[in-house]
Amino acid sequence: MSNIAVDVKNIKKSFYLPHHSNDSLKTAITQVFKPKQSGGEVFNALDGISFTVQKGDFFGILGRNGSGKSTLLKIISEIYQPTSGSVTHSGKVVSFIELGVGFKKELTGKENVFLNGALLGFSKSEIEEMYDDIVEFAELDKFMDQKLKNYSSGMKVRLAFSVAIRAKADILILDEVLAVGDAAFKKKCNDYFRSLKDDDKTVILVTHGMGAVREFCNRGIVIENGKVVFEGSGEDAADRYLELFGDTKKAKAANKS
Repeated sequence: MSNIAVDVKNIKKSFYLPHHSNDSLKTAITQVFKPKQSGGEVFNALDGISFTVQKGDFFGILGRNGSGKSTLLKIISEIYQPTSGSVTHSGKVVSFIELGVGFKKELTGKENVFLNGALLGFSKSEIEEMYDDIVEFAELDKFMDQKLKNYSSGMKVRLAFSVAIRAKADILILDEVLAVGDAAFKKKCNDYFRSLKDDDKTVILVTHGMGAVREFCNRGIVIENGKVVFEGSGEDAADRYLELFGDTKKAKAANKS
């Protein structure tokens, strides 16, 4: 039996970027059916990405903004289709890339918990059983009867994350989920990450926080301009990422403080 959880083979992804602006809906629609003109260009977001994630890996994907990380995660999560190449999974994948996609702003926080839980495949009785834990983790007990449109962006992410982590998955994909929240919530997230690592869950993590990479990731890659420029241990991947910014020693010191 193979020990590979995710196998990424020579992934390429290109986007066509028109240089003209569509001044009307009619123009935008008609442009879809026209051949690509010289008034645009092809942008290669990913250019031959290959790597494997073993079962039980806590795998970091690192890179500067615009390097292609989010595009890669969306391809692994089957949100985007690659221009060429392939991705295969061994097991059920749950992605935390776009938390709260199924949330409805006119519904209350409580109603959204039941809606999102149903989308994740839970029965009503299962959601009722886990509801108090979801609310406690999100630290939103005073706001659950308020409509979601009155929530801050941070509150929405906390609620979505608290529901999503209940999903039964073999492979978890996490994209900057710690970017929103206070120190107490971030501690809860870190505790959750530690439990995943202790249970040998397969996790793919994208983050700009090298502290998380050093603590949790046993392996990782660094992406630059749509290509893998480094693959190795989590520690070494963090070092290579910091080298992209010049003063490695200063960056390390700032990261550990």
